[in-house]
Amino acid sequence: MDLSVYLQISASYCTVLQFLSPIWPFAKVVKLGTTGTLPSLQFVVGFLSCSTWLRYGWIVNDSAIVTVNAVGAGLYLAYVALFYKYSPKKSVVLKQLFVSVIIQLLTAFYDWYEDDADALRSTIGLLCLFLTVSFFAAPLAQVKHVIQCRSTESLSFVTIVATFIVTLQWFIYGIILDDYYIQIPNIMGCFLSLVLLSLFCIYPSHTLSR
Repeated sequence: MDLSVYLQISASYCTVLQFLSPIWPFAKVVKLGTTGTLPSLQFVVGFLSCSTWLRYGWIVNDSAIVTVNAVGAGLYLAYVALFYKYSPKKSVVLKQLFVSVIIQLLTAFYDWYEDDADALRSTIGLLCLFLTVSFFAAPLAQVKHVIQCRSTESLSFVTIVATFIVTLQWFIYGIILDDYYIQIPNIMGCFLSLVLLSLFCIYPSHTLSR
């Protein structure tokens, strides 16, 4: 089997599993009846990132990118809805979702308006790059809280490990395709995941079982 095909299959399955990893922290949210210190931004950005990558997949005609991100967009929209239900700061979630929808509408308009295929791929690719890095970096907002409390309770070990595995595979896939819009955000995702995982070594917690 060609390496690129293998990576398509492997990365796709692993990415879907990564998209399912928030189920663990959300199970705790439902049990407690509140989102607590869990940030809503990572789920809103996750929805926006998947939706934009879905559009990029259509542009470059890559079925793996389209399929994976269609699943991801649906799941993250469900996470945002669940977060809104249990969040004590519902207005913040609505504002973030509103900005996400506006960006999506502007992207759709540009896609319809732009006739230059290369310019379209470049612009949407750069937007995907920015959003993916933002998605991977969202948990970094919790680093200050982790250091102050000396506890990794607010971080999801499962999600971070899944992110490292997934980004490593997509990075290699990007190298094979010679697509730096795939390479750059995923190698940064690998690095950021390692930074977050190092916190579990510095501040070990029972949350490693999550």
